[in-house]
Amino acid sequence: MIANVRENLTPKEKYIDSLKFALYCTTHPLDGFWDLTHEKRGTYAAANTILALALLIRILKLRYTSFLFMEVYWEDLNIFMYLASIVFPLTLWVLGNWGLTTLFDGKGRLGQVYMATCYAFTPYVLIQFPLMIFSNFVTVQEAEFYSVVSLLSLVYSALLIIAAMGQIHEYSAGKNLLFVVATLFAMLVMIFILMIFFSMVAQGIAYFISLGKELMFRM
Repeated sequence: MIANVRENLTPKEKYIDSLKFALYCTTHPLDGFWDLTHEKRGTYAAANTILALALLIRILKLRYTSFLFMEVYWEDLNIFMYLASIVFPLTLWVLGNWGLTTLFDGKGRLGQVYMATCYAFTPYVLIQFPLMIFSNFVTVQEAEFYSVVSLLSLVYSALLIIAAMGQIHEYSAGKNLLFVVATLFAMLVMIFILMIFFSMVAQGIAYFISLGKELMFRM
């Protein structure tokens, strides 16, 4: 019934409906993330929007969070590296989880892992934006409340990601937790491999630069 109704929606209406569905996933994670992929209630457009909002809020927090909670040294800030602190772990998580679960009967596809993970960022967006504004009206004595709520948004999103992975791959709770830990380990392995790769590239470039300088000197 729901699928038939959604087929009659315009692309704009389908996008808005899939964006609203993120709220349902936040409050009903098991049913929500199952329907997100198996009933095709989610869209990549909505997932990208949630990710973009998370990145935007991360930037806005630099400017509008009270100095009591965040001291920013603008001269040392690289905005691209700052945003990469979300995008890079997200990329490693999606690739690592999909790669491992594909080998062990995981039902989720690469795009579904990405979509569900982005939808799980919804609490971060919903909590961090008003919290950012609220930070300008609290005193030092109330800083504990700010810190707890801020941490809650991160923990809530992490729990939603775990629930999402279990639903998309159709794993039991124990097997899902095992693969969450395995994915985190795979992320560390990928970081190690990337460090070695870029180190070798840097050494190769340095070698050819020194070789070119030597040839120029001899000529």
